[in-house]
Amino acid sequence: MAMVRAPIFAQLMANTNNGFYQQDIISVRQFDRVKLDYIFGVAEEMRHMVQQIGSADLLRGRVLANLFYEPSTRTSSSFMAAMQRLGGSVIPINEVRYSSVTKGESLPDTVRTLECYADIIVLRHPEVGSAQIAADYASKPVINAGDGTGEHPTQALLDLFTIQEEIGRIDGLKVAMVGDLKYGRTVHSLTRLLSLFDVALVFVSPEVLRLPRELVDEVKAKGLPFSEHEDVAEVVADVDVLYVTRVQRERFEDESLYEKVKDCYVITPELLKRAKERMIVMHPLPRVNEISYEVDRDPRAAYFRQMANGMYIRMALLAAVLGRA
Repeated sequence: MAMVRAPIFAQLMANTNNGFYQQDIISVRQFDRVKLDYIFGVAEEMRHMVQQIGSADLLRGRVLANLFYEPSTRTSSSFMAAMQRLGGSVIPINEVRYSSVTKGESLPDTVRTLECYADIIVLRHPEVGSAQIAADYASKPVINAGDGTGEHPTQALLDLFTIQEEIGRIDGLKVAMVGDLKYGRTVHSLTRLLSLFDVALVFVSPEVLRLPRELVDEVKAKGLPFSEHEDVAEVVADVDVLYVTRVQRERFEDESLYEKVKDCYVITPELLKRAKERMIVMHPLPRVNEISYEVDRDPRAAYFRQMANGMYIRMALLAAVLGRA
C-alpha cells in the first residue's frame, strides 16, 4: 500500500537553508534557543502527522545506517522507527563489535564503508569523542547516539522537548537530576542544554557519582543557581522536574563499588506525596530499581511519554539534516 504524503509537509521540500542541512549532530553545544525552537516546531508537526496518518514519504529513497557498537533498545529502535515513518530505509547494524571490529577494522573505515550505501549515519560507540572522529572521516552526516560517558545530544533534545510539552515552559523551572551524574551522558547533555535557559539546577547523587567538576564550572560560568545534595527527600518538594537516572553497572570497574551505590535512590509513591501537584518525573530508561512500578500510575510520571517524544525529535532531526524540514 502506497504511503500518503502529509499535507503539512507540502512546504517542507528541499530546505537547504534551515541551519541543519548536511550537518553532523555531535554535541548539544551546536544548539542555541533559535535552533531548539526550530527542531521542536518540526517535532510537533511530526507528532501530528503520525497521529493523523501514521507515515509520510518525506524521506523516500533515503537510507539510514544505524551503527551501534553498544547494546541499545530505545535509541536504536526510535531512530529506525523515525526513518521508516518518514518513508526511508534502514541498515540496522547492532552487532558491529562481533563483526568488523573482530576483524580489526577501524571506526573510520567502517564509517567510510557504510556511507557508500547510506545517506546518513547514526553512531553509538563506547568511547568519548568517537562521534567526532567518525564525522571527521565521513562525507555523509553523522548523528551522535551516545559516545561513552561523553554526550547523548538527541536524548537531551527529547528530554528538553518533553519538559516544554509537559509543563509548557522551561524558563523559571527548578530541575533536579538524581542518580549517576558522573557517568550519565544524558545528564551531561541535558545540563548543557538547560544552561541556555533561566533555570535552577539541583544535583542529587552519592559522593562517588557527583557531576564532573568541568560541568559544575560550566554551570557556574552561566551564572545559574545550583545546589548539590545526597538525599533526594531534601529537594523533592521544591522541584518542577525530577530527572532520575540509573546507576550504570557497565561504567564501573569495581563491582563492589557498584553494589554499594546501585540502590541509593528509589522514587516511590510515598516520596512523591511530598512533591508538587504540578511536576513531572522523567527517566531516560532503562530503569532498574530507581523508580518503583507503582509510580507508573501517577499522572506526573512522564517517562513513557518522554520515550514517545524521542521518535518525533529524531524524525525532526533526520528530516532537517536531509533537507526535508
